Amino acid sequence: MTENFLNWLADEQAEVRQRVAAALNQEERNEFPYHWEMLARTSQLPPAGNWRSWLILGGRGFGKTRAGAEWVRMIAESNSAARIALISSSLSEARSVMVEGESGLLACSPPDRQPIFETSLRRIRFPNGAQAQLYSAAEPESLRGPQHSHAWCDEIGKWPLSHQRATRTWDNLLMGLRLGEDPRVAVTTTPRAVPLVQRLLEQEQDGGAVVTRGSTYDNAANLPKRFLTAIELEFAGSQLARQEIAGEMLLDIEGALWTRAMLEEARENTAKQTYRRIVIAVDPPASATGDECGIIAVGLGEDGTANVLADCSIARAQPDQWARQVADAAKHWEADRVVAEANQGGAMVESVLRAADSVLPVKLVHASRGKVARAEPVAALYSSKRVRHCGHFPQLEDQMCGLLVGGEYAGPGRSPDRADALVWAIHELMFGTAANPRVRPI
Repeated sequence: MTENFLNWLADEQAEVRQRVAAALNQEERNEFPYHWEMLARTSQLPPAGNWRSWLILGGRGFGKTRAGAEWVRMIAESNSAARIALISSSLSEARSVMVEGESGLLACSPPDRQPIFETSLRRIRFPNGAQAQLYSAAEPESLRGPQHSHAWCDEIGKWPLSHQRATRTWDNLLMGLRLGEDPRVAVTTTPRAVPLVQRLLEQEQDGGAVVTRGSTYDNAANLPKRFLTAIELEFAGSQLARQEIAGEMLLDIEGALWTRAMLEEARENTAKQTYRRIVIAVDPPASATGDECGIIAVGLGEDGTANVLADCSIARAQPDQWARQVADAAKHWEADRVVAEANQGGAMVESVLRAADSVLPVKLVHASRGKVARAEPVAALYSSKRVRHCGHFPQLEDQMCGLLVGGEYAGPGRSPDRADALVWAIHELMFGTAANPRVRPI
């Protein structure tokens, strides 16, 4: 989608709105911004039919939150007996996004019909008597007992996965969705290959759920150009762009060592404050015009878990360029060790790294087994929840999900250089002698 087209689309929409506004009196103009049926795209309006679950799978900025909030407002204003559950990954997100956010319930409600948010009770009361209650998916048992006529579930793709909290929250919700004659639930989320999202997609096949799909660019006329540029830069060249921008579900490759759900379960928003050791691992390229140079930073936490901190990999770089990238990463993270695979270039690798920084703590490692054989014990650490990802690393994670049991690679690019560097780093921290317990002075 070109910039000229985006400009034309924005101009056309603005012109149509101006023409409509010019034909209205002042009272109608004040009400116009709250006529969602006139402003919304068709994909943001509830589908026709006797559905029970409406799943909106959309890229970032598609307008999912606004669609969910407007659906709740429509239900509340048309049914004074409505009892609506509002569920997010946490109570703070339910409040900051679903209720008080820029596209939340309060923002989309007309001033003369503004609901009251009773923060201490986590309840919203509408003027006609309808009510909505906030819940957290981190507390599945809080939905055991309450009854509802409708529900809006936001970003179920990021609901807590540990102890099956996401699916337990959903099951408890459905058990209590029994008020009124037509109980329904709307779900808004960026697609992620987690069990609950996959379960709802399976229900689409038998008519149990209706699915609306959409891209970030569907809402381009209402999004800043800088945002569109930023997400393209962040996810360019990765399969994850199909998920975060196009709103597609990325399915796991059969036989892969890592699954998308496994990586989502390992996700943390922020890094820890202190680490026992930090390693920068390097998988040097065979040439400056071929594969990438994988450069991954991993820290060993005080709790014994490996924490992936950064993906500093660089493509199409000369030896002095990728060596400088390694030195900069080691300085930034105050690394205790730089682990570099020596199969490509041998002593030359160490010489190049020391030319970039003479005091770089380099350790050369030699691959005696294939990439997948080295990766298998590391994948086992993910299964036992001993590795965390401190942020999103789309290109690294695409490669990880392309490593197959049996030795093949089915991911993007010719070689999983980033994933190989990750494996070297975790091997050094978790399986090396330095990972053994030691007595430290008080």
